[in-house]
Amino acid sequence: MSVEAGSSKVTVRYFAGARAAAGVPEDVMDVPGGATVADVLQAAVRERGERLGQVLGACSFLLDGVAVRDRSIVVTDGGQLDVLPPFAGG
Repeated sequence: MSVEAGSSKVTVRYFAGARAAAGVPEDVMDVPGGATVADVLQAAVRERGERLGQVLGACSFLLDGVAVRDRSIVVTDGGQLDVLPPFAGG
Protein backbone atom coordinates (compact mmCIF):
# COMPACT_ATOMS: atom_id res chain seq x y z
CA MET A 1 0.00 0.00 0.00
CA SER A 2 1.37 3.39 -0.95
CA VAL A 3 0.86 5.45 2.20
CA GLU A 4 0.64 9.21 2.08
CA ALA A 5 0.21 11.50 5.06
CA GLY A 6 -3.16 11.47 6.75
CA SER A 7 -6.09 9.21 6.25
CA SER A 8 -9.15 8.99 4.06
CA LYS A 9 -12.74 8.06 4.73
CA VAL A 10 -14.31 5.92 2.03
CA THR A 11 -17.94 4.80 2.00
CA VAL A 12 -18.30 1.22 0.79
CA ARG A 13 -21.84 0.38 -0.34
CA TYR A 14 -22.79 -3.28 -0.71
CA PHE A 15 -25.52 -4.48 -3.03
CA ALA A 16 -27.50 -7.74 -3.30
CA GLY A 17 -25.34 -10.78 -2.39
CA ALA A 18 -22.49 -8.55 -1.24
CA ARG A 19 -24.86 -6.88 1.22
CA ALA A 20 -25.95 -10.28 2.51
CA ALA A 21 -22.32 -11.38 2.91
CA ALA A 22 -21.28 -8.16 4.66
CA GLY A 23 -24.36 -8.11 6.89
CA VAL A 24 -24.72 -4.34 6.46
CA PRO A 25 -25.71 -2.05 3.58
CA GLU A 26 -22.56 0.06 3.89
CA ASP A 27 -19.39 0.78 5.83
CA VAL A 28 -17.43 3.97 6.27
CA MET A 29 -13.81 2.85 6.22
CA ASP A 30 -10.87 4.86 7.58
CA VAL A 31 -7.89 4.01 5.39
CA PRO A 32 -4.41 5.53 5.11
CA GLY A 33 -3.91 8.31 2.58
CA GLY A 34 -2.91 6.80 -0.74
CA ALA A 35 -4.93 3.60 -0.14
CA THR A 36 -6.09 1.78 -3.25
CA VAL A 37 -9.36 0.06 -4.09
CA ALA A 38 -7.66 -3.24 -3.21
CA ASP A 39 -6.65 -1.84 0.19
CA VAL A 40 -10.22 -0.75 0.92
CA LEU A 41 -11.55 -4.17 -0.06
CA GLN A 42 -8.99 -5.91 2.18
CA ALA A 43 -10.06 -3.67 5.07
CA ALA A 44 -13.70 -4.55 4.39
CA VAL A 45 -12.91 -8.28 4.52
CA ARG A 46 -11.02 -7.80 7.80
CA GLU A 47 -14.05 -5.95 9.19
CA ARG A 48 -16.83 -8.17 7.79
CA GLY A 49 -15.26 -11.61 7.40
CA GLU A 50 -14.20 -14.14 4.81
CA ARG A 51 -17.75 -14.69 3.54
CA LEU A 52 -17.51 -11.20 2.05
CA GLY A 53 -14.05 -12.04 0.72
CA GLN A 54 -15.47 -14.99 -1.20
CA VAL A 55 -18.18 -12.82 -2.77
CA LEU A 56 -15.78 -10.04 -3.77
CA GLY A 57 -14.05 -12.30 -6.30
CA ALA A 58 -17.16 -12.25 -8.48
CA CYS A 59 -18.02 -8.57 -7.98
CA SER A 60 -17.54 -5.48 -10.07
CA PHE A 61 -16.92 -2.07 -8.55
CA LEU A 62 -17.74 1.58 -9.10
CA LEU A 63 -15.54 4.26 -7.57
CA ASP A 64 -17.38 7.56 -7.43
CA GLY A 65 -19.72 6.27 -10.13
CA VAL A 66 -16.98 5.10 -12.52
CA ALA A 67 -16.33 1.42 -13.28
CA VAL A 68 -13.11 0.12 -11.71
CA ARG A 69 -11.15 -2.59 -13.46
CA ASP A 70 -7.76 -1.80 -11.90
CA ARG A 71 -7.84 -2.29 -8.13
CA SER A 72 -4.59 -0.33 -7.78
CA ILE A 73 -6.47 2.96 -8.31
CA VAL A 74 -6.06 5.28 -5.33
CA VAL A 75 -9.25 6.25 -3.51
CA THR A 76 -9.83 9.83 -2.45
CA ASP A 77 -11.04 11.12 0.88
CA GLY A 78 -14.82 11.14 0.86
CA GLY A 79 -14.94 8.65 -2.02
CA GLN A 80 -17.65 6.07 -2.55
CA LEU A 81 -16.95 2.49 -3.58
CA ASP A 82 -19.94 0.44 -4.73
CA VAL A 83 -19.66 -3.36 -4.59
CA LEU A 84 -21.85 -4.97 -7.24
CA PRO A 85 -22.19 -8.75 -7.43
CA PRO A 86 -23.36 -10.31 -10.68
CA PHE A 87 -27.07 -9.77 -11.14
CA ALA A 88 -29.42 -12.28 -12.70
CA GLY A 89 -31.71 -10.72 -15.24
CA GLY A 90 -34.70 -11.68 -17.19
